[in-house]
Amino acid sequence: MTQTNADFSVFCLCAEWCGTCREYRAGFEEVSARFPGARFHWVDIENQADTLGDIDIENFPTLLINRGSSVLYYGVMLPYPEHLARILDSFHEQDAQQSAAYALSHPERRQWQEDEDLRGLIAHFS
Repeated sequence: MTQTNADFSVFCLCAEWCGTCREYRAGFEEVSARFPGARFHWVDIENQADTLGDIDIENFPTLLINRGSSVLYYGVMLPYPEHLARILDSFHEQDAQQSAAYALSHPERRQWQEDEDLRGLIAHFS
């Protein structure tokens, strides 16, 4: 199966004042090195608030992972870089059609596909 990392974007929504975020950042950057070609974005919710629309961040780190037009993951993730690497490995095992089907396979994920604020964030960094 041919995979391209260029199809994937990973957003970490954090804040500079958050100690957990500051500690997680180095690991996030290490994971980005394992997936060359994928786009990794560190989004500071204070400094880049205008790009978030009405996205409500309940805890840190909040991650958004999309492949093409499909939002595959949106939510809080424990601040362990290996958790992110594992979920990315599993998404990379899917082909584009499997990712699109996965994105629509659960009511919560279906809502992500229609969320204008999530779409706006993705579009802003595209």
